Amino acid sequence: MSVSQTYQLKAFNTFNIPAYAEYIGIATSIESLLSLWQAAKEKTHPILLLGGGSNILFTENFKGTVILNRILGIEIQESDTAWHIHVGAGENWHQLIISLLNQQIYGLENLALIPGNVGSAPIQNIGAYGVEFKDVCEYVDLIELKTGNSIRLMANICQFGYRDSIFKHQYKDGYAIIAVGLRLNKIWEPTLTYGGLAKFSREDVTPEQIFNMVCDIRQSKLPDPAIMGNAGSFFKNPIISAALAQKIKFTYPDCPQYCVNEHSMKIAAGWLIEQCDLKGYSVGDAAVHTNQALVLINKGSATGQDIIALAAYVRNKVAEKFNIHLEPEVRFIGSEGEIDAVECIS
Repeated sequence: MSVSQTYQLKAFNTFNIPAYAEYIGIATSIESLLSLWQAAKEKTHPILLLGGGSNILFTENFKGTVILNRILGIEIQESDTAWHIHVGAGENWHQLIISLLNQQIYGLENLALIPGNVGSAPIQNIGAYGVEFKDVCEYVDLIELKTGNSIRLMANICQFGYRDSIFKHQYKDGYAIIAVGLRLNKIWEPTLTYGGLAKFSREDVTPEQIFNMVCDIRQSKLPDPAIMGNAGSFFKNPIISAALAQKIKFTYPDCPQYCVNEHSMKIAAGWLIEQCDLKGYSVGDAAVHTNQALVLINKGSATGQDIIALAAYVRNKVAEKFNIHLEPEVRFIGSEGEIDAVECIS
């Protein structure tokens, strides 16, 4: 267990927001995680458990203890039909995919280059290019911080939804994800339903080709957080009624839409923002990215409040034009913990 001497959070959030915490601790084991949590409780500090910091926005300084989850470890077992991978929550998601590809274990390539650590994947039910975390999840291991009790939730009770899970609700407070279990079929089947992947043939495409294509697409559209602060996709792709989707499609035939069920369609939030001519629009040093309108960026010295003001402006413009109210995918962190992101930008 080690403790930061600076308490500066800029290095621990990919938006590069220069917020501060009262205290920062790094947990490399379950024991150190519980110890840090207990110490913060004794100080009556608010507590924030943080992974890679890739999906959060600090709206102000955090008046408490930030615990960085750095519990590592990858264990691989196999059955007749599948690989079973147990992964520590502190492992980097993209590096995990590379490691498995090198061992000819396939199934995660569509999720390449999603920033952040493994422990965050089930919370958001991360997804890209037709694959979601729930498709490969076998279980999620939690620790109850007050008692130290371990809990294993099998995938079918994690209530996975679009960028949603039980970990945003019932297990939001007082619990920490310490590991996930993945199940990857030995008989690999490609998912080629989205974007540039559709050009591949199912008969001869390789996992490496999909991985490389996903990386190329993401790198061409999305800014590197190490160079330009951002949290990836800022807004969720909204799910709207089939009637509204049809109305929009009539006016804009090129509008990207994806069927959810007979009554609902998912529509691309980035496309909606782009139709409002907001690429490059800025508030202070916060701006809509010029290549991918779904990404809000910190050009250098943006504050959390700048990002909020920009997000509110974008949401308002999309609502005016399409009668669709965008919701942030990014979690907003206030002075004492997570706050309602929709409320902040409404």
